[in-house]
Amino acid sequence: MNSIDRVKELIDKRVKARTGGGEKRIEKQHSQGRYTARERIEKLLDEGSFEEYDMFVTHRCRDFGLQDQSYLGDGVITGHGTIDGRIVFIFSQDFTVLGGSLSETFAQKICKVMDQAMKVGAPIIGLNDSGGARIQEGVLSLAGYAEIFQRNILASGVIPQISAIFGPCAGGAVYSPALTDVVIMSDKTSYMFVTGPKVTKAVTGEDISVEDLGGATVHATKSGVAHFRAESEDEGIMLIRKSLEYLPQNNLEDPIITECKDPIDRLVDGLNYIIPDNPNTPYDVKDIIYSIVDDEEFLEFHRHYARNIVVGFVKFGGMPCGIVANQPNYLAGVLDIEASRKAARFVRFCDAFNVPIVTLVDVPGFLPGSTQEYGGIITHGAKLLFAYGEATVPKITITLRKSYGGAHDVMSCKQLRGDINYAWPTAEIAVMGAKGAIEILYGKEVGEITDPEKRKQFVLEKEKEYNEKFANPYEAAKFGYIDDVIEPRNTRFRIIRALRTVATKKLTNPPKKHCNIPL
Repeated sequence: MNSIDRVKELIDKRVKARTGGGEKRIEKQHSQGRYTARERIEKLLDEGSFEEYDMFVTHRCRDFGLQDQSYLGDGVITGHGTIDGRIVFIFSQDFTVLGGSLSETFAQKICKVMDQAMKVGAPIIGLNDSGGARIQEGVLSLAGYAEIFQRNILASGVIPQISAIFGPCAGGAVYSPALTDVVIMSDKTSYMFVTGPKVTKAVTGEDISVEDLGGATVHATKSGVAHFRAESEDEGIMLIRKSLEYLPQNNLEDPIITECKDPIDRLVDGLNYIIPDNPNTPYDVKDIIYSIVDDEEFLEFHRHYARNIVVGFVKFGGMPCGIVANQPNYLAGVLDIEASRKAARFVRFCDAFNVPIVTLVDVPGFLPGSTQEYGGIITHGAKLLFAYGEATVPKITITLRKSYGGAHDVMSCKQLRGDINYAWPTAEIAVMGAKGAIEILYGKEVGEITDPEKRKQFVLEKEKEYNEKFANPYEAAKFGYIDDVIEPRNTRFRIIRALRTVATKKLTNPPKKHCNIPL
C-alpha cells in the first residue's frame, strides 16, 4: 500500500468514525428532538477549534456477540477546543453507538481528557447521553465508572466541571454529574435516576413514569440535582457557555473582569421605596438584584428549587460575583432545609473558584416545626453557616430588612468574616420580631392584665418600644457590626467600590487535611 492509499485509508476511517452508529440511528436521534454527540460539540465550541482524541479506539469485549459490533470511537467523543477563546476539555457520549453504554475503553477515553484538563488547568465539560454501564463487560464497566468518579473527586474545586444531561442517565452514570459543579438537564428529552421505573415497580410496587421519576422538572424543582432546566439542547449549550463567563480556568486564577458600559455610579431611585412599610408585606428580591447588577443580567441557579432563597452569578463593574439573597416573596424568605443546602453549596462553589460573594439579607429566621427538626434543619442550617465562615473570597453583605436570630448569624454576618457589611435604613437586626419578643419579655405582665383593651394597649406600647430599639440598623452599627448604613439607591455604587477595595484581600484558613463540614 503506497502513501496515497494510506492517506485515503485514514480519510475513510475518519468518515466512518464520524458516522457513529450509522445514519439510521442518527435519524432516530434527530426524530426524538436530540442532537448527535458531534453536533453538540460543534454547537458548543468555537468554530473549527475542536481537536479530537482517540477517534480510532474500539472496545475489546468478545462476549455476548459484541465481537461483531465494533465502532470507531466506542461511543464517546473526546478532545479539547475553545469557548470564547478559552481552552476547555470535553467528552460527548454518543447514544447512536450501543446506546452510549460505558465500556472499559469508553471510560479510559473520558479519564484521559479529565487527566489532561487537570494537568493543563482547564474546565472539563461532559455531555451525557448514555444508557449506563455496558452489561456485556460486567465489572470492567463498573471499574470504568469508578475511575471517572475518582477523577471527578480529585478535580473538585480545582477546575470547573460542568455536566449537561441531554438524554438518559441512569444507574452508576448519574454519580459523575452529581459530583460536578453545574448540572444542566434538557426538558422532556433527558432523565436521571439510580433505578428506573421497572425496577422501582418490582421492588416497591410504585408505578411511575420515566419523566415523573427522573425528568428535568423533577430534578429542577424537587431534588435540586439539576441547577438548570433547559427548554432545549440549544438553551442547555448556551447555559454551559454562559456559566463559564463567570468562572476562571482553575482555582489558582481569578475570574475574568470584562469591560462594563453600565455606569458604576448609576442611581436606582426606586430602591428607596421598594421595601413595604408593613414588615409582613412581601416583595420580590429579584427586582433589587436586576436593578443593581451590570446590564440587568443575572444567571440564576436553581431557579425552581428552594425558591425562598435566590442564588446565581452576576457582574458588578465587570467583576463576576456570586449573589445570595433571601426571597421574601416565597415563604417570607425563611431558611429551611432545602434553602440552606442550596445556598451552602453555591457559597462553597464561589469560594472554590475565587468568585466574590454578595449577600442580600431579609430573613425572619429558620422555619419551625417537627418536619424541619426531624429532617435535620440543625445540620443543614449549619452547612450554610459553615460555608460562609469557611469562605475566604471577598464577602459583601447588605441587610435590606429583617435579620433575625440565628438566621442573622448564618447570612454572612460580620463575625463570619464578612468583609464589608452594609445595611439599608429599613434594616431590623434583632433576636426576633417585636411580637414574639414581647410575649417572652412581658408574658407574665400581659397575663396579669384582665382588661382586654388595657392588655392590647400595653402590648402595643411595648412593641413600639422594642421596634424603636431594634427595628433599625443603628444598634448593630453602634457596635461596628454594620460598617455603614447606606441609601438604597446608592447600593450598586457602594457594592462595586467595596468589591474593588477588598479585591486584593489575603485570608487563609488554618492548615488541615480537610474540613469536616456537617453533611
